[in-house]
Amino acid sequence: MTLTKEKKNPQALSADKPMFPISVVADILKIHQRTLRIYDEANILVPSRSPKNRRVYSMNDIERGKFVQYLTRELGINLSGIKIIFTLLEKQNIPKDDYIPYLQDIAESLNITPEIQQENREKLSRRGRKKSAK
Repeated sequence: MTLTKEKKNPQALSADKPMFPISVVADILKIHQRTLRIYDEANILVPSRSPKNRRVYSMNDIERGKFVQYLTRELGINLSGIKIIFTLLEKQNIPKDDYIPYLQDIAESLNITPEIQQENREKLSRRGRKKSAK
């Protein structure tokens, strides 16, 4: 009986392999496709492109999108601030898995409490809504 080594499959799934169209990623992140296009234009979340020039996202892109949502929704940071944060995290060689705990520690040291974060979420949820006439 001979044991054969498994051949490495060049088509094996990788977290970096682009495979999701913009519509699927928008559904996963529960955001509008236009928001993903804005992230791409701002160089915050830049997907790969298919041969037909369509945006194609990887699992790592989706994780980055979730982190961008954390920054905007939980901490109330705008896109310019997000670009700065990404640059600082990369320059300090912070592992991607440690981004959120690292920023939570910083927010805590700056007295950005969970209550303040909740206020930010409430303010964001009211943006763009018309005030009701009394």
